[in-house]
Amino acid sequence: MFGKSRHVDEPPIHVVPWTDAWEFVITDEERPATGQRKRAAIGVRAFRVPQGSGVQRVNAPCAFFPPQSSAADDRRLYEDAEGGRLLCSVDEPQDVEGRRHYAVRDVQGQVIGTIQRIAPLKHALKPTWRVAQPGHPEIVTSAEWAKGGPKEMVQRGAGKMLLGVVQAVADMGAEGGDQPAKSRVLEWKAGDELVLTSEGDRRFLVRASWLDRRLVFAYALLRTG
Repeated sequence: MFGKSRHVDEPPIHVVPWTDAWEFVITDEERPATGQRKRAAIGVRAFRVPQGSGVQRVNAPCAFFPPQSSAADDRRLYEDAEGGRLLCSVDEPQDVEGRRHYAVRDVQGQVIGTIQRIAPLKHALKPTWRVAQPGHPEIVTSAEWAKGGPKEMVQRGAGKMLLGVVQAVADMGAEGGDQPAKSRVLEWKAGDELVLTSEGDRRFLVRASWLDRRLVFAYALLRTG
């Protein structure tokens, strides 16, 4: 049955080990439409790694959402589409000094990090998010750098960006403000190190080898559901 859903010369799409995922997107598209494929081949919604080019372009899965949505499984991710091998889970949030802390656990139940949701200070702004991984500085986004204004961002070492570029980031506000509905590119830093780039809530590019991908998966799970 699977063979009938693809061209005979198209090999099966294998799961990419989550530890090897550097770039991934949340999508159900397995193979994009091309000149030879009039429609995209659709599979299950998952974290997928773009591979190949042209007609060989595929989105190989590396982490899966629960096969059946339920309250008990809403904050779990799996290594297989059937939901037989747990990858990680996210605890119920704990309020700590006005922030919501979500502990992320591995398959053994050990905490591997924490996702923080910080409520906005102004009604027009959306909440900001931070990622804490043991042994490393807290990871924050470019939206949060912008809170102090462009001049403060430069003084705080936001990088060798032109003031106009910094201002453009600042104009976005914390997590976007009232900007038009379009994909936002955020840079995530731990101290002065760029560790992650995200586009919207569905595309991610890992920049630091030490960053635990499961924390990125958990953040995206909390953002997109």
